[in-house]
Amino acid sequence: MDEAVKEVEILLVEDNPTDAELAIRALKKSNLANRLVWVKDGAEALDFLFATGAYATRSIGDGPRVILLDLRLPKVDGMEVLRRVKGDERTKTIPVVVLTSSKEDRDVAESYRLGVNSYISKPVEFDEFAKTVAELGLYWLLVNHPPVVPR
Repeated sequence: MDEAVKEVEILLVEDNPTDAELAIRALKKSNLANRLVWVKDGAEALDFLFATGAYATRSIGDGPRVILLDLRLPKVDGMEVLRRVKGDERTKTIPVVVLTSSKEDRDVAESYRLGVNSYISKPVEFDEFAKTVAELGLYWLLVNHPPVVPR
């Protein structure tokens, strides 16, 4: 199995190539993008997380340390991805950070109801967006202590 896919620290679920590139660039600048996988829709995210489809050779136990999740996604929306991740015993402890352009109260409330760990509206300005993503990566990969889950 490809070690890069096995030892994923960040799963970026983002359909907008510009936003994804900005996020990846910000994480690289902080040396946090070495083990990052970018998927472009909710269906691919679920395949990755549950080791199906193109990712069938993965182990679910090799899940990412954090998921950066957009809500407005093609195929399967971000709320459904969040619902599936937090509703499954094998993946529910993976921290999920919603990183979206939506500031709607109902999206915030529904995300927390489903178990999101953090909800962040994407800053419009490039420098602020890059700073936010870099801080997210630093916190979730270096500061936060995830639970030890037997594999």
